[in-house]
Amino acid sequence: MISLYPLTEFKLPIIAECISPDVFQNKKREEIEDLKVWEGNKQKTLKELFRVDETKPDESSIVIHGDVNKVRRVGALMTGGQIMINGNVGMHLGEEMRGGKITVNGNVGGWAGSMMKGGEIEIHGNASDYLGAPYRGCSEGIRGGRITVYGNAGNEAGAHMKKGTLKIYGDAGQFAGFRMSDGTIYVQKGCKARTGACMVSGKIIVGGLLESILPTFTIDSIKAKVKIEKGETAEGPFYVFLGDITEHGDGKLFVSKDRNQHLSSYEKLI
Repeated sequence: MISLYPLTEFKLPIIAECISPDVFQNKKREEIEDLKVWEGNKQKTLKELFRVDETKPDESSIVIHGDVNKVRRVGALMTGGQIMINGNVGMHLGEEMRGGKITVNGNVGGWAGSMMKGGEIEIHGNASDYLGAPYRGCSEGIRGGRITVYGNAGNEAGAHMKKGTLKIYGDAGQFAGFRMSDGTIYVQKGCKARTGACMVSGKIIVGGLLESILPTFTIDSIKAKVKIEKGETAEGPFYVFLGDITEHGDGKLFVSKDRNQHLSSYEKLI
């Protein structure tokens, strides 16, 4: 196991995709210390920014101790192993990861899990905007794996989602599931407006207040409960809306009936 300790409070963005079990594997501590990172526009070695400790070298795991909210691309492209971050972390965490697990005991910056294809990210705090979403101009969102957020998430969580599971146990911002075409998004609490905008397929479950339903969704039925994933079910009742009609979509939007009395007028259309 490799433990990293920030040597100071970082002021500039740090690009550190080298902090990954794939990169650290089979390297001696001295080799890890000499890995290259960028602090602002200056290239540095890892040992100039972190103290590197090694224990149990056969284990493919990394622990970061302390606030690294300026450090970006931790775990990018990782295929296995584990990363634990005891503090906040910056943007692009687990970008395009294919396997392994990242656990964050803090908050994460934007684009966490962007375009991930497999593995698991577990966030015991809040996630910023674009959780699992692709870069601007790209239409490939999450294509596999699981992201779990025990706090809140920002705007466009799960945008362009293709597959996988995204669970948010707090609130989510606007445009959750924007242009998603498969997979499952579960928001235990509330969602802001435009949830499911332009979705083609997939499933979005909202257990709390949803500000409004887009006019391009049509009500289908009321369901007593809905499956989130294997071993986890959300108890209803839920209004079931289908859409987005403008995209000829057959996505399903499940919205808590008890917590959205302002939607009761839709019942006459069932």
